[in-house]
Amino acid sequence: MLTSNRDEAPFRETDPPAVYAYLNSKLLFPKDKHAGGTWIGISDQNRVLSVLNGGFRFHKRKGQYRLSRGILAKNLLASSYLERDIEMLDCSDIEPFTMIIVDWNDGLKCLEFVWDGKTKHLTDKGLKPSIWSSSTLYSDDMKHQRQQWFDTYKREVELDADKLMTFHKTTEVTNKEYGVIMDRGFVKTTSITQVRKKGELVNMEYQDLISGEQYLQSLPNQVVNNE
Repeated sequence: MLTSNRDEAPFRETDPPAVYAYLNSKLLFPKDKHAGGTWIGISDQNRVLSVLNGGFRFHKRKGQYRLSRGILAKNLLASSYLERDIEMLDCSDIEPFTMIIVDWNDGLKCLEFVWDGKTKHLTDKGLKPSIWSSSTLYSDDMKHQRQQWFDTYKREVELDADKLMTFHKTTEVTNKEYGVIMDRGFVKTTSITQVRKKGELVNMEYQDLISGEQYLQSLPNQVVNNE
């Protein structure tokens, strides 16, 4: 299970999850209309990937970059040789990012891929409940607080898909600055996406917090568009 809250400008338009043919692969993802990329997706390459803005530390943005992180996410979702392609990847002039990649081609593994603007870092995080927060939106103190909330929650409940969704929707709801659903006006949590894999079936539940609409899609599924 991988659950992601998207913190973004509320006016930034998004298409709900759909299945696309992309680079000889079949991908399921919600699409950012601005750049055509995504922040979370499922691939028929036996992979789930989620993107967070920023590496280990806050960075100052440039006006323009060579390649969108959301497009890079699609490229890695479609990769047939993930770790080789990451090793060969030229990240120069790409804004720093953190990618959480769950892959089940050679056993189940959870990888953290960080580009800090200078160096690529690929780490096997093991199979344990974990939480990440974007370095562009959350200070180290805020990250620590969020980690404590998650640690406390893990001790109090037996984690499953519903319990994780509850954590993402209800934890510290009055804390608009860095609650799990945040709202700073110019940026806020605009959606929650949860991916669940059980056997061969991989589902994506998507809740649009702006429109109130909910979607449930699965892969494999019919391709609705070509990228």
